Amino acid sequence: MRSRPFWLVLASLLSTPLAAAQRVDLDYHVRFLPDSGQAEVRLTLARGQAVRYFDFSLGADGGYSDFQADGEWSQDNPQRGVWRPPAGKATLSYRVRIDQQRDNGRFDARMTADWALLRGDNLVPAARVDIAPDVELVSRLQFELPPGWKGVETGWPRIGKARFRIDNPARRFDRPTGWILAGQLGVRRATLGKTEVAVAAPVGEGLRRMDILTLLTFVWPHVQAVFPREPGKLLIVGAGDPMWRGGLSGPNSLYMHADRPLVSENGTSSLIHELVHVFSRIGDTERSDWITEGIAEYYAIELMSRAGGLSEDRYAKIRTQLERWSRKVTSLRGERASGAVTARAVLLLQALDAEIRTASRGERSLDDVTRGLMRLEKASTRDFVQIAENVLGRPSKVLDTRLLR
Repeated sequence: MRSRPFWLVLASLLSTPLAAAQRVDLDYHVRFLPDSGQAEVRLTLARGQAVRYFDFSLGADGGYSDFQADGEWSQDNPQRGVWRPPAGKATLSYRVRIDQQRDNGRFDARMTADWALLRGDNLVPAARVDIAPDVELVSRLQFELPPGWKGVETGWPRIGKARFRIDNPARRFDRPTGWILAGQLGVRRATLGKTEVAVAAPVGEGLRRMDILTLLTFVWPHVQAVFPREPGKLLIVGAGDPMWRGGLSGPNSLYMHADRPLVSENGTSSLIHELVHVFSRIGDTERSDWITEGIAEYYAIELMSRAGGLSEDRYAKIRTQLERWSRKVTSLRGERASGAVTARAVLLLQALDAEIRTASRGERSLDDVTRGLMRLEKASTRDFVQIAENVLGRPSKVLDTRLLR
């Protein structure tokens, strides 16, 4: 029998598709227990042999308890727990305390007899996971609600009445991060661009849902123009006292206290500030929190201006206020940017934007720097300067300052 020519054999090999990844179901089941202030969480892995181990970070406050597992569960260190599933269907269950209270008495997460407001990050703790290389976990989240609780909202796509698909392409271990609200809820919905927006709060908590949607409608086209990514879904949640009186962003979601004004007396907007965090997802490293917070606050002002919500006089007054607030700041560097540091960072970013626009004759701006930062997992001050000067096409006079040293 004649052998096939080498080039035919090679072509045949190249045309053979690689083996597809094995899709293994990982289901999360959450049952809220208002009487105990806890939730019961159950992880069910369809094929235990697909994951060698889960190494969970349990924190130092003892919020997780009552672990029961198929296979091996070990907790040599109180702050870490390791689950080694057996072959076949495997389950891990535990309880987690919902209330998260700050030193000032305010709550980051809370459960009452009628509702629960929390971050999914706390339901399923972060973990180092050893997954077989040919396995793709398919994660879903199911809630079991107490009697009288009417609904549940997350920032993830809904695939059932109380069921959601969890899919984060950047991670192999998909867990239900972001804000979650369940109970007796009031919800307003709209589609803005390509994003399904839901604004939700417990009934009677006073969140101005329609006001929020109206402001977002005005600003959204300008947000789209800056940030080259849109979440498929955005959840905005809120409640009144004793919840924390501020705003906090999360994956595909953000929280606002019900009494927080949409636009503050100083002309900025906490809502848009947190929205920028959700869209940009810019992280920082090497004592460069000024980048993350400065960018968010810069656009909290800039996007309002572009949408026609700020006159030139008001814009100038905001700048004067920023100068007054930050006059004692001598360095922007630090692990956490204070309000004064953030104000000084905004002034630096405004000056850099003007420098770029002048040098490029209006063809480029700080928007180009921001889009460059979004490509990095985390940005340092050195990264920021390099990206800005690449956009500028020369060394920056604005960035040659002791503020960045």
